[in-house]
Amino acid sequence: FSHMSTHPFMDISKARVLISNDDGIHAPGLKALEKVVRSIAREVWVVAPADEQSAASHALTVRRPLRINKLGPKRFTVDGTPTDCVLMAIGEIMRDNPPDMVLSGINRGGNLGDDVTYSGTIAAAMEATILGIPAIAFSQYFESGGPLKWATGTQWVPKIMKKLKGFSLPDNALLNINFPNVSADKVKGIDITRQGACKFTDLIRENSDPRGYPYYWINFSEHDPRNPKGTDLASVLGGSISITPLSVDLTDRKTAKSLKTIFP
Repeated sequence: FSHMSTHPFMDISKARVLISNDDGIHAPGLKALEKVVRSIAREVWVVAPADEQSAASHALTVRRPLRINKLGPKRFTVDGTPTDCVLMAIGEIMRDNPPDMVLSGINRGGNLGDDVTYSGTIAAAMEATILGIPAIAFSQYFESGGPLKWATGTQWVPKIMKKLKGFSLPDNALLNINFPNVSADKVKGIDITRQGACKFTDLIRENSDPRGYPYYWINFSEHDPRNPKGTDLASVLGGSISITPLSVDLTDRKTAKSLKTIFP
């Protein structure tokens, strides 16, 4: 199916909304987002991975068939990646009535800085963007070992969607929204931010199984608290909601211009 031009975010009370995620159909963040969106949207469809797909990035399943499982009215799973879910939702499940917008999340943990490139939550929104549908990825930041404040996201989603009514995204852009690890009433505000940077230390941990054979765990990167003001990390760590517009076009135009001086 062809790439459509992106439309503005319509009034969510009149919208057909597709929800997906990367934590899987049973994830509490998905349930939280689904509940709040059902209370404000005209129509809600859910198409999510059958199992957790965290850090799946923009992977597409091409070496095996995919199966769709209908769980109930307008509620499905796909035994694949977040990208598969959005592709199957728009191209097959909702083929005759495509969504007006796609919301991904709410992810368990922030999608900030360099982590954006690994995120299946971002990838679901990215696939929608590629298919010409306005999309937002939602994530809830939390401190390791602490409880997740799902109510922060669910209380702020309606306010954010109301503000976005009529806002037009360029064809290749999506919104990455992260909620801070504070209660809803303690949120300091909403910041429009740029992507920060993570601190990559001790990413690989080696251990041994009971028979003495080595195995390895890949850790998540740490969020560097020294990120400058204006970054997604600085905003969320400071108690504000971060909205970062991301582009599917990864071209570094400044470098391209420099390369033309040596490859005229």
